[in-house]
Amino acid sequence: MANPVILTVDDDPAVSRAVARDVRRRYGDRCRVVRASSGDEALAALREIKLRGDQVAVLLADYRMPQMNGIEFLEAAMDLFPTARRVLLTAYADTNAAIDAINIVDLDHYLLKPWHPPEEKLYPVLDSLLEAWAASPEAAPDEVRVIGHRWSAPSFEVRDFLARNLVPYRWLLADEPEGGRLLAAAGADPADVPVVVTADGSALVKPTEAELAVKCGLSTTPAADFYDLVVVGAGPAGLGAAVYGASEGLRTVLVERQATGGQAGQSSRIENYLGFPDGVSGSQLADRARRQALRFGAELLTARDVVGLEAAGATRLLRFSDGSSIAAHTVVLATGVSYRQLTAPGLADLTGRGVFYGSASTEAPNCAGQDVYIVGGANSAGQAAVYFARHARRVHLLVRGPDLHRSMSHYLIEQIERIDNIEVHPHSEVIGGDGTDHLEQLTICDNRVGQQRTVKASWLFVFIGAEPRTDWLADVVARDARGYVLTGLDLSSDGRRPAGWSLPRDPYPLESSLPGVFAAGDVRADSIKRVASAVGEGAMVVSLAHQYLAAQ
Repeated sequence: MANPVILTVDDDPAVSRAVARDVRRRYGDRCRVVRASSGDEALAALREIKLRGDQVAVLLADYRMPQMNGIEFLEAAMDLFPTARRVLLTAYADTNAAIDAINIVDLDHYLLKPWHPPEEKLYPVLDSLLEAWAASPEAAPDEVRVIGHRWSAPSFEVRDFLARNLVPYRWLLADEPEGGRLLAAAGADPADVPVVVTADGSALVKPTEAELAVKCGLSTTPAADFYDLVVVGAGPAGLGAAVYGASEGLRTVLVERQATGGQAGQSSRIENYLGFPDGVSGSQLADRARRQALRFGAELLTARDVVGLEAAGATRLLRFSDGSSIAAHTVVLATGVSYRQLTAPGLADLTGRGVFYGSASTEAPNCAGQDVYIVGGANSAGQAAVYFARHARRVHLLVRGPDLHRSMSHYLIEQIERIDNIEVHPHSEVIGGDGTDHLEQLTICDNRVGQQRTVKASWLFVFIGAEPRTDWLADVVARDARGYVLTGLDLSSDGRRPAGWSLPRDPYPLESSLPGVFAAGDVRADSIKRVASAVGEGAMVVSLAHQYLAAQ
């Protein structure tokens, strides 16, 4: 692949020369620095770069440019190079504009002019952005192509897996000319979809997630048989444990069944997380945490399903669904929770074909000009409503209670009230759905008066509470009646230690009934269902693991 491009655009000739000079001095040996004097000139350069098939790693744009300011340029540039890291150059008086840009163009950073000395104020920022760009699958010179049918549930599952793992892909319909040509080249029939053509030209027909992960460069095989710490689940708690475990010298491996971030990773914007006053998308937060864990030396295994846990003396053994296993001194259970499914008649067969559990953000552009129905009254449902309101004609938020105040954060309720195309329907629930190849209509009941109505609908997104999915831990660690893992003081009864407890001490605060096995985040009984608390438990559990190891 040719050296990636760093593009700078500033209408002030002196500033333009200065920033290009400073960037070229540090990165000229590994990046091509392109300089433009206006937004239009920069966009023309980007189009030429796109046609050549080259990559753009970083865009640096001055805010105060005539005709097209820096925010407008970055927003237009996203259509050509959506994965390029974006930096806005601002004067001190323009910091509010830079903050606005965080929401408009997912700005990665803003720099105040002047940035001298560059060794302190420019290069550390660009080093971080270039490292992030180079370490992610977006840096691949070729893209994955997915061929499928619009209302194919397996096609949706493939696209969702790739999107959540930050693998760029192009979606092609099987009944369109280019999609048909690719199917023919792969020797596949339209009935065989989804077909995935990888960057190296390999064609995968109805691939499993494990096959996709391998072909797309995601790690699926552990580098060792034994670790100090195995973290199961890569949501906020698991990522926190991996970062702190690896940074403190523990041989750490993080095992994830599908994609990093968990439910939080699907949030369009988290606005109450400490340190991000203007909010951060769940995928962005998860991506940064993932890169941070890898930087400290943690391993990340994707598309690996853990199905068993057992004690073998002081060793803790984890079994995968393919029959293989890894062993460790300590284990952190951070598997989070999964959304419960609606049991209304007609919906089960339409899952992935108009009925989705979670935000399914890959579907948002397809909702343009249509009505979207969202079931749920907690923050995840509210965030989805705000996100889909940017695309849909109207968003209908169905809640069983009288209003949103019991289960949703105040800031989110205020946002929803300010968005004209979001309509909240209290005392409402979906009692049925129908459609042929996809969802076509819903039956909704107003529980105040018992009145039912049928509406045309192609999009239903469900956020109705969660379950821990811990059946694989039955008879291994103590759980409560709902399946959440009991830890610490919750294990004691009348001051007595849990049955089978083999150590002369009480369990540590986040330790399960099996010594050396800890739980963090939403899977733990009576946990606080917030991203910040999950990350905090992930960090805390590493300190407890150190105590456990020191006592062995």
